[in-house]
Amino acid sequence: MTEMLTKTEQAYEGEHDRPLGGYVGILGAYGGTVAVAALTAAIAGRRAPDHIGVLDLLLMAACTHKVSRRLAKDPVTSPLRAPFTRYEGEGGPSEVKESPRGAIGELIACPFCIAQWVATGYAAGLVLAPKATRLVGATMTAVAISDWLHLAYDKLMKSAS
Repeated sequence: MTEMLTKTEQAYEGEHDRPLGGYVGILGAYGGTVAVAALTAAIAGRRAPDHIGVLDLLLMAACTHKVSRRLAKDPVTSPLRAPFTRYEGEGGPSEVKESPRGAIGELIACPFCIAQWVATGYAAGLVLAPKATRLVGATMTAVAISDWLHLAYDKLMKSAS
């Protein structure tokens, strides 16, 4: 079985370094995390909402965007990523650019990749602790809107010069 998996990985990779084994581990961790959240909800007698309102969806989307970027790109969270990434320089405004080292590095240095985990955590929070989750969501949404306002302000100031 191991030989077959090794051959499959080598055939898939070709001349590229693709950590398929690491991806399998990440997929397993994600599935396990979802299973634990579902089991916790069942034990607590909590059920998924029958309906997600538009405002909850917008809050979840903005919060997921901000938290994902904060985890994947913020200089202050770089110590969390350092064991799995390599610093490459400055990225966008108040962000760093890093190259991943292995599957975990790809997950945590990519805001698109980590967003799945953040959104899933937010959804679990809506089931298990909706008030606290909405408060966190509102806080991070306010930070995201503030960021956009800072960028707009900087652009206006540059155009006025």
